[in-house]
Parts: sequence; C-alpha cells; structure tokens
Amino acid sequence: RGKRTLDVILDTVSAKHSLGPILELLKVNGTLVVVGAPDRPIELPSFPLIFGKRAVKGSMTGGMKETQEMMDVCGKHNITCDVELIKPDKINQALDRLARNDVRYRFVIDIAGTSKL
Repeated sequence: RGKRTLDVILDTVSAKHSLGPILELLKVNGTLVVVGAPDRPIELPSFPLIFGKRAVKGSMTGGMKETQEMMDVCGKHNITCDVELIKPDKINQALDRLARNDVRYRFVIDIAGTSKL
C-alpha cells in the first residue's frame, strides 16, 4: 500500500517497533489501533500525529464473540490481509527472517498442510 491511503490500521505486533512508518500509511484523520502488547515501550513520533491529524488508540483483544463480529464485518466488506503462508518445517527460517527484519507480511503456518505451497 502507498503512503496516506488507509483509513484504519490494526497493529497486532507484540515486539518493540516504531509506529512512525505505520502512521505514514494513514490518510488524514486515519486511526491506528494497537492491540499487540510489546514488553518494552513502542516509539511514537509526534509529527505524523500532529500534521496528519491521525489518532492512535488501544484496545484489549476480545473474546470469541467479538472475534466473530470482526470476522463478519471483514467478510461483509471484503476486508482481507496479505499473509505469507509457510509450512511447519519452515518455522526456523521464518524466525531467522523476523530477526533480520526480512518480513513483509504476517506469517501464517499451514498446520493442516492443506495448501500447495
């Protein structure tokens, strides 16, 4: 996605990271919702907030009912996400890539082995 094209971003990252690059993806008056829980403070630059009139909010993760409601909204509005599907035997390589910051999409592990990777 290009800069300043998104209305809302749901940040699920549970590691320390900077919100600056993520905020730059939001339109004016866009909202970043942080649901990940890093063990150290995350970096929050002020200029993208001030000049972009953007907001950062937090939310506790919901239970099954809230998760189903969110999935229903996503299905109704065709909201999807980009993922990189990996086989279970590639988990170590995925962790190495995470350490090198060589990840573009969220990893999803194909536990059932139903996809042709």
